[in-house]
Amino acid sequence: MDIKQIQDLIRFVAKSGVNEVAIEQNEFKITIKTNQAATYVNATVPVAHQPLAAAAAPAPVDPIAHAAAPVAVDDNSKYVTIKSPMIGTFYRSASPDKPMMVNVGDEINTGTVLCIIEAMKLFNEIESEISGRIVKILVDNASPVEYDQPLFLVEPK
Repeated sequence: MDIKQIQDLIRFVAKSGVNEVAIEQNEFKITIKTNQAATYVNATVPVAHQPLAAAAAPAPVDPIAHAAAPVAVDDNSKYVTIKSPMIGTFYRSASPDKPMMVNVGDEINTGTVLCIIEAMKLFNEIESEISGRIVKILVDNASPVEYDQPLFLVEPK
């Protein structure tokens, strides 16, 4: 499923009045849940593109969005680069009055929420796929990010 299909699906769900839609195909999962306050997307990045026709029936899900962030090993050092899984706006905290999710020097584990990327009014929590220590944050808060743009350098455990 490409980004255009996902955007079309989000628009369809928002206009249709449906509260939840879940699609699961092999290694691709996406759940869209709406309420009056916000729309949440829970997506796992696909290994290969899958046709939309094989969509599963809607199922209830957790309202907090979780998107897997691609991880790349930097060949020139011992650090691992965590990259953006989507285009959007990078936020280090859930709101301006909340503390930063992670800071340089913080120990993280697999599943630790690192940041939020807002895309089309959807707030997607980006979780770590590795354990280690944050060495450097490569993006300023509230900055636009591109797909596959490096966000964090992590020293793996």
